[in-house]
Amino acid sequence: MEKRDSETLHILKERSQLSSRLFFEGLLVGAFAGLIAIIYRLLLTNAENLYFTIVSFVKGNVIYIILWLIGLVILGIIISLFLKYEPYISGSGIPQVEAEVQGQINQCWYKILISKMIAGTLCIVGGLSLGREGPSIQLGAMVGKAVSQFFHRIKTEERFLLTCGAAAGLSAAFNAPLAGIMFALEEVHKNFSTSALVSVMCASITGDFLSRQIFGLSPSLHFVLENTLPLHHYVWLLVLGIATGLLGAFYNKMTMTSLKLYDKIPFLKSHQKVIIPLFISGILGLYIPQVIGGGHVLVDYLNSDHIVLSTLIILLIVKFIFSLLSFGSGAPGGIFFPLLILGSLIGAIFGQVAILCGVEDIYFVNFIIFAMAGFFAGIVRAPITGIVLIAEMCGTLKLLLPIATVSFIAYIIANSIGSEPIYESLLHRLTKNKNPIDYIENKELISFVVSLGSIAVNQTVASLQLPPRCLLVSLMRGKNEIIPHGDTQFYVGDQVIIIVDKYRIEESKEKLAEIFTFS
Repeated sequence: MEKRDSETLHILKERSQLSSRLFFEGLLVGAFAGLIAIIYRLLLTNAENLYFTIVSFVKGNVIYIILWLIGLVILGIIISLFLKYEPYISGSGIPQVEAEVQGQINQCWYKILISKMIAGTLCIVGGLSLGREGPSIQLGAMVGKAVSQFFHRIKTEERFLLTCGAAAGLSAAFNAPLAGIMFALEEVHKNFSTSALVSVMCASITGDFLSRQIFGLSPSLHFVLENTLPLHHYVWLLVLGIATGLLGAFYNKMTMTSLKLYDKIPFLKSHQKVIIPLFISGILGLYIPQVIGGGHVLVDYLNSDHIVLSTLIILLIVKFIFSLLSFGSGAPGGIFFPLLILGSLIGAIFGQVAILCGVEDIYFVNFIIFAMAGFFAGIVRAPITGIVLIAEMCGTLKLLLPIATVSFIAYIIANSIGSEPIYESLLHRLTKNKNPIDYIENKELISFVVSLGSIAVNQTVASLQLPPRCLLVSLMRGKNEIIPHGDTQFYVGDQVIIIVDKYRIEESKEKLAEIFTFS
């Protein structure tokens, strides 16, 4: 009993210093996570250039092509050794970060940093259709974990720093600080508390500032927009929203199917299946190089004046299949950027059809941008992040209304047909049959903001039935901290601080969310 009381007092003491520390720690994590993301981005850029240099050299020479294909197989074997050494580098890394925040896995930060950067770079040298944004989020989160362990922070604070690192990683990868903030809070942390918001903002802005010193002021994916879609064409947005919502759900279904199909391959171990897409990339690079890598070559093609509808359809199909093959193999790399490229192809095809039906061709780029937002919302089911990201990529808020329209229609369509968000599906697959990690602390602090329409509004502490083994320790009302008693009443905007038994944290979070939030 004395040990439990001592542990509770330690956690409460640490919490009293948490808000003031998180601001400076957010800056520190943002700086280091931003630097790691910048290094990773430079490595992948050079790796992609190296791939195309090799392809141009071997093209037309049968002997060189055979040697190149053998080299890709050897490259796959090397990557498989990294996957065997550290299995958590597989895939984008976002589900791993979410699982870590939830306390379901415990990653070794230095093994992830080293293995992910090397293996991820080798995957792009091999031409796989993977993105850098998901890995940048995982790398940034591991920087946050490293800082937390260096300063011996409690688990609650570590999870804040994981979120800070994730935000800085995405911000530096995309040059989109607001998108980094929204994604980290909406998808990773799943909480918009003041402490989280301030620290994540510091980290994301710091990461973006450092990234812009190296890569300039333009976002990593940029389309020049000169005209705003008039209101009488908004009926096309309804159609596009429905189409991207359905295609987003189809993408999620096929992604999970590709993972299951890879599981059934008998002659390769799970960490060796990356060899298959690497070999295929060697062939595709000779004939359809546009589908290779994350998709920057396709962006250049869509910004050109020589776009043919039939070519767009072929590129969409091949890029879609190759992206599934690349990610489904478990290769260290993300789907974030490739799915935006697929969305841009969908938008280009839709724009060509709309032009054939009488829409002015000056709005062609608009449909590319709208489709990216809709496809992202249909797949990830984080529409706010998608809206902010696309708006930042365009460098203007004039498109906020049409982007939001397509995004929310796609979101509703994908939800209505029962499609699970892609990162939730991947998280369930990752944590299946896993037990929560046994941390040193047996208790953890969590917080909720009392939202309008929730059960707690105008209720007293005594009238609410909190889950077992939960202790309400503090209530923040504005700048004032209130020690709660049985007759203390909850009001909209109050931030409640609760200590939860770590063994019941996910169960308790769900029950507490039903009390303090409205959905």
